[in-house]
Amino acid sequence: MAKCETCGNAYDKSFEVVMRGATHVFDSFECAIYALAPACEHCGVRVIGHGAEKNGRIFCCSHCAGQAGMTELRDRA
Repeated sequence: MAKCETCGNAYDKSFEVVMRGATHVFDSFECAIYALAPACEHCGVRVIGHGAEKNGRIFCCSHCAGQAGMTELRDRA
């Protein structure tokens, strides 16, 4: 039984995620998202979709990007 690297739970249905050559073990997608997904630079929410990115800065949406001065970014219609 593997142990989740986020919460420490030993779970018989844990799974591995390989990201940038490193293997991570989690007991839930929630823990995997918490550990691996980038956070929006404006509001801090974890970006689990496409989000918005410019010059290496990541935002959850164009509104947050605009609040951070990246006014040229737009959500797709």
